[in-house]
Amino acid sequence: MDPCPFIRILVGNLALKFPVSTKLSLSRIHPSTSSCFCKIKLKNFPHQVATIPFIQSQEDISNNSFQKPLAACFSLSKSQIDRIISRRGSSYKVYIEVYADPDGSTCGLASGKLLGRVSVPLDLRGAESRPSVVHNGWVAIGQNRSTKNGSSAQLCLTVRTEPDPRFVFQFGGEPECSPQVFQVKGSVKQAVFTCKFGFRNSSDRNLGSRSSLPESNTSRNWLPSLKTEKDQSSKERKGWSITIHDLSGSPVAMASMVTPFVPSPGSDRVSRSNPGAWLILRPGCGTWKPWGRLEAWREPGFSDALGYRFDLFHDDIAATGTTTTVASSTLSTKLGGKFTMDMTTNITSPSISPQSSFDFGSGSRSGSRPGSGSGSDFGFGISLSPQNLYRGGFVMSSTVEGVGKCSKPEVEVGVQHVTCTEDAAAFVALAAAMDLSMDACRSFSQKLRKGLRQQTQNFVV
Repeated sequence: MDPCPFIRILVGNLALKFPVSTKLSLSRIHPSTSSCFCKIKLKNFPHQVATIPFIQSQEDISNNSFQKPLAACFSLSKSQIDRIISRRGSSYKVYIEVYADPDGSTCGLASGKLLGRVSVPLDLRGAESRPSVVHNGWVAIGQNRSTKNGSSAQLCLTVRTEPDPRFVFQFGGEPECSPQVFQVKGSVKQAVFTCKFGFRNSSDRNLGSRSSLPESNTSRNWLPSLKTEKDQSSKERKGWSITIHDLSGSPVAMASMVTPFVPSPGSDRVSRSNPGAWLILRPGCGTWKPWGRLEAWREPGFSDALGYRFDLFHDDIAATGTTTTVASSTLSTKLGGKFTMDMTTNITSPSISPQSSFDFGSGSRSGSRPGSGSGSDFGFGISLSPQNLYRGGFVMSSTVEGVGKCSKPEVEVGVQHVTCTEDAAAFVALAAAMDLSMDACRSFSQKLRKGLRQQTQNFVV
């Protein structure tokens, strides 16, 4: 099945300059002690905040000393694009509000002084098939922006749209219920994977015996003695695993809980200093090979946030143990949210100036062939690894429901990061681990759902 059309709206290349007369009237704003920031808004999306560097001289422009390629990124699906075109036509706009922060301490807060607003109309017709630079250059802001004598402050920005096709997968049920996973395009669904949730028993706790991952120096021994295991069972969640199979029944990815989720001393919450962890594994040469590691915990204090970090293993992990962190953020345990991996902001793009042609270095690949496969034919890009992160761009996202809510994760994967069934399955396994982490980090004063509790003679969860 073909990937789904998506587009991204990118805003970047920001800079701000003041004419001499304006600098005198805004004497409190000085590049050495002050800062400016902006709120970038698109209807029905949360606003994004970015700092704006000052341009003090023509030399700054020549040296690109102000350069900060990407400030904000918004992703739209095909249905959102069609709805915007039918309802708004060319009236859909991205808005940029520019604020001064004389003390350099209120970036993103309402106490900044509003300097002016800019709006850039967006024409999204055909945006899913070709990139387009909507605006590139300087624009006047503030009260005097309609004058011709250059007495207004000016903002440099570039707004660009680009195609960003993605594979979309939908779990047919909660991951612990071992559901099917469907590939989705519009109203069409096609089963591509099956999931098998289970618990590792005492005979296969040593995941290392089936994996090429060496024992980490920092990992702790989580195998309690049989004598104390029964006492510990009510205070740890361990041994969960979910295996992804293709339609022939062959295992193509697995998420396995390798560090149990346990409460910190004197608490009923999993702490950041002692997080639980999953390995995301892929088959290779007759064994499971580690691809990534997901850690999760509850944020301290009275916060309802779940924190997470995903590290990607290098190809030589068995020899070096080297990893690269590619996602780290928080989710609300009440409202849920989206686990997102997007490398766009981590890219050093080619040299750009306000007078040059523009390329955010977002990782879109020219010459990508359109989707032509069906079923589990995912041969489009290059597998995600630290060595290929320079390609950047959107990698994946998956929905995560809050605690106590029915969760059927929806997973989006960027076409450029998928070459085969195993690539897609690894992202699906990661999405399942992230979803199950919401339950694993649940307060230990609360019982888990029945599907997540299992008792055997020597193994209790």
